[in-house]
Amino acid sequence: MLVRLESVTRTYRMGRIEVPALRGVDLEVERNEYVAITGPSGSGKSTLMNILGCLDSPTSGHFHLDGRDVSQLSDRQLSRVRNEFVGFVFQTFNLLPRASALRNVEAPLVYAGIPGGRRRRMAREALDRVGLSDRERHRPNEMSGGQRQRVAIARALVNRPSLILADEPTGNLDSATGGEIMEILDGLHAEGNTILMVTHERYIAEHASREIRLYDGAIRPG
Repeated sequence: MLVRLESVTRTYRMGRIEVPALRGVDLEVERNEYVAITGPSGSGKSTLMNILGCLDSPTSGHFHLDGRDVSQLSDRQLSRVRNEFVGFVFQTFNLLPRASALRNVEAPLVYAGIPGGRRRRMAREALDRVGLSDRERHRPNEMSGGQRQRVAIARALVNRPSLILADEPTGNLDSATGGEIMEILDGLHAEGNTILMVTHERYIAEHASREIRLYDGAIRPG
């Protein structure tokens, strides 16, 4: 079991008011699963992704990632786990604007302390996997939206994470380009990667082998 959430809650405090974002979520994800997380705005999708990506911690309950309970780790420990086990693909790409595609893909490896020569080799391999080996010197503003998302996917893959989290990966793309990005994600799943994807688009969710529906911070059966 790669991911296991047990009775996970997340409550935010706004002044004297407590706002529950997740209400006792139980979830298990096997290795090499392809899971879509859907639900209306405010249902808790982003909060759940933040916890799965070790960007946030549960208020209560337990989150096991790759057999380790990471629920109550410090920020520094979470950062280490995040860099080692999780690859992120964001709707807004989150690329470094002044850095080349190669440097953007290298970024997680810099944090991991991997030497320069090996780092560049791994980054080039990741760019080649998404069909961008000829764009390694280009900056984000010199690339199309689809190319920027491919760079983001290469960055997510470069440290060979256990889990790829894709948050609305086609949200800023036209339908044709979005289709190309989904083909890449489908291919990564076919190669053995575990993918959890947040989307509000029905046709995007249909790429996954399982759908998790969130409503008011809880998983709705069926």
